[in-house]
Amino acid sequence: MTPLVSPLALFFASIFTSNILLANFLGMCSFISISRDFNSSRGLGLAVTVVLSVTSIVNWFVLKYILIPFDLLYLRFIVFIIVIAAVVQILEMIIERISQNLYMTLGIFLPLITVNCAILGVVLFIDIRNYSLVQTFFYGVGSGLGWWLAIVLLAAIREKVDKAPVPAGLKGIGITLITIGFMAMAFVGFSGMINVQ
Repeated sequence: MTPLVSPLALFFASIFTSNILLANFLGMCSFISISRDFNSSRGLGLAVTVVLSVTSIVNWFVLKYILIPFDLLYLRFIVFIIVIAAVVQILEMIIERISQNLYMTLGIFLPLITVNCAILGVVLFIDIRNYSLVQTFFYGVGSGLGWWLAIVLLAAIREKVDKAPVPAGLKGIGITLITIGFMAMAFVGFSGMINVQ
């Protein structure tokens, strides 16, 4: 277990200084692709937050009460991905029933949450760092909120940049990558504000 890190410090660190997207650069594909539209970004960010929150807890229980006691740790990657896929499938069915517009806007990126490396990365960080259940909950929710915050901020910035005069060589992905770099520096700038010990 990691007793030195308080759950609240872990929560805020996973949103800002250790943001899964801007500090570890996991989940960049859908982050860059969907962030062209603010509403789609908000919807995908919410979906990723729900999936991260649920799968981190479910996979923690699976790890502690099935894989470790039955000496099946060699199956953990497959089992983690199966749990993630099941949660994403359930979420996809719920979104399709609740908001047909959001479902159509997200398109292929909704089922691709299953293979979003940020989701698996959070679950593996929880396993590697041997977090307790409370730490797992706060880290999972915080990582999801951090992913949501990053994609919503990038979408808002991209909407403004699309209307601004940008040199021809930087239009499109160039200015987007530069923006992501500045966002990463800004988020890491929060380092040292919270003492985790």
